[in-house]
Amino acid sequence: MSETKELQLERPIISFDLETTGLDIRADRIVEISCVKIHPNGEREVRTKRLNPQKPISPAASAVHGIYDDDVVNEPAFTQIAKSLLDFMGGCDLTGYNIERFDLPLLVREFKREDIAFPSEPVGVIDSYRIYLNEEPRDLSSAYRYFCDKELVGAHGARSEERV
Repeated sequence: MSETKELQLERPIISFDLETTGLDIRADRIVEISCVKIHPNGEREVRTKRLNPQKPISPAASAVHGIYDDDVVNEPAFTQIAKSLLDFMGGCDLTGYNIERFDLPLLVREFKREDIAFPSEPVGVIDSYRIYLNEEPRDLSSAYRYFCDKELVGAHGARSEERV
């Protein structure tokens, strides 16, 4: 395992996570957003808000995050919190797990529905999933090491005797 490095912040960074109605970033909606803003001086602000997605939450999504339609029926819609969320997140870099492929595109789409450009300026993005993949590659050699507890010899030879 590589050594831990401390992040030196020049501007605030927000770690955020979304719970949604499903996995389709084009059609699904946010049912909960949680953000931790970390300022360069170490101060933290936490905001978590449930939202009425104005569409049913899929049973598969509810099974994962435990949020059901009845839990959000009286919560505000994204449109009601969009401007305050933009104010909170503005001027910050972003981080989270798999945010480049899921959370961030879905959040950008939610803001776009409100005719709000997000992010409104260039931001740095640190995706811990991408870091994880770099540190723990998901390739044939890694899989062989994990499942067989051996190093793979001849990984690119289809008839490697070592694998049989």
